[in-house]
Amino acid sequence: MLVPLAYLIIKRNKKLKQAVTKHVSMRTLLAWHIYAGVLGPILVIVHSGHKYDSPLGIALTAMTLLVVVSGFIGRYLMSGFAKEIKAKKAMLSDLETAYDQSVVELSSDPVTTRSLRPFAGFFTRLSASFFLSEPQQESRRATRDALTLVRLAESIADVEYAIATHEDFKKWFGKWLKFHIVISFALYGLMFVHVYYAVYFGLRWFE
Repeated sequence: MLVPLAYLIIKRNKKLKQAVTKHVSMRTLLAWHIYAGVLGPILVIVHSGHKYDSPLGIALTAMTLLVVVSGFIGRYLMSGFAKEIKAKKAMLSDLETAYDQSVVELSSDPVTTRSLRPFAGFFTRLSASFFLSEPQQESRRATRDALTLVRLAESIADVEYAIATHEDFKKWFGKWLKFHIVISFALYGLMFVHVYYAVYFGLRWFE
C-alpha cells in the first residue's frame, strides 16, 4: 500500500528525481505504482475477510476501490487522449498541405476561384457539392479541383473541432488526476487510523 507513494514523491521532487532516475526510469516507477496500486487493494479485500462490520472498515475499503478506479481512468484515458491528439494533429498537417497545394493550383483559374466564394460559410459549404457536381466538359478539371478544395476545407474543420474537443477532455481529466491524488491521501489517512486502532486494541491482549 505504501509503494505507490514512491512514484508520487519522486515525480514532484526535482533533486530526488534526478538522483533516482540515474538508476531507475520514471516509466519503471510508474509501472511499480500501477502494479502495487492493483495488488494493494486485492490484499485489502482479502484482509477484510468480507466482513464489513465497522464504519472505518467500510470507508477504507470503499476509498481503496475509488482510488483504484480513478487511477485507471486517469492513466488510460489521459494516454488515449494524448495519442488521439497527436494522430489528429498529424492528419491536420497533411490536410493543410493538400489544401495549400489545391489553392496554388486554383490560383491560375480566377473564374473557378470566384465561383467558390459563395460557399465560404458553414451551411453553404455543405451544399457546395450539389452545385459543383455537374461540371461542363471544358471546365471539368477545374470543377474537380474546386470540389477537392471544399472537401478539404470540411475535413480540416472537422479535425480541428476533434482536436479542440480532445484538448478539453484532456484538461478535464487533468483535474481528475488531482482528484485521484486528494482521495489517495484521504485513503492513507484512513489506513493510518485503522492501523493505529488495530495496534492499540490488539496489543492490549498482551496485558
